[in-house]
Amino acid sequence: MNEKVKNIFEWGYCIIIALTLALLFRYFIATPTIVKQRSMYPTLQENQRLILNRTFRITHKEFKAGDVITFEAPTKQYSKWEADQSNPIAVYDEEPKGLINKFIYYSLELSKKSYIKRVIAVAGDHVKIENNTVKVNGIVQEEKYLQPDVVTESEVFFDFVVPEGYVFAMGDNRPKSTDCRVLGCIPLNKIEGIVTLRFWPFDVFGKID
Repeated sequence: MNEKVKNIFEWGYCIIIALTLALLFRYFIATPTIVKQRSMYPTLQENQRLILNRTFRITHKEFKAGDVITFEAPTKQYSKWEADQSNPIAVYDEEPKGLINKFIYYSLELSKKSYIKRVIAVAGDHVKIENNTVKVNGIVQEEKYLQPDVVTESEVFFDFVVPEGYVFAMGDNRPKSTDCRVLGCIPLNKIEGIVTLRFWPFDVFGKID
């Protein structure tokens, strides 16, 4: 093998290793994202840049109420006539087929639609939405992250227990949020990251509460 070919192979190995490490870091450690909707206003606003923490995929850290998460968008929105309060789970029935398509969708996350919402309740919690308020295990939630005039309503999922292996999440801008009230609870394996840092614009740089 001449010197030129050897150098090409060496560079090729280095590039492959670098790309593999970058993908592993992006999938298991952290990745940037951008806010594209108003469903988390005023906590998050359109075009703000965030860092998602993904180490829970390694540590298996449990999610808690108050966490702001991103998750893969379910493929179905329930109507009030078909919602089953005893089985409030999100539907995912359009999985990509083939290894290459799965790699592009799950690893590169191209053409993948995601939502940013706040965890309100976790497995075993009894959620009841009534009289414009949210009760978790019988306790009315003090949601200081909501604007003063915002109320919570739901005609679809409004009285249920979060199933094991799922979380219930809503947007802070309740009237403008498509969330678990119509999607159902989100399975843990569809959660993509925990929003931990806003890095753009610089005047609002910092942790997300």
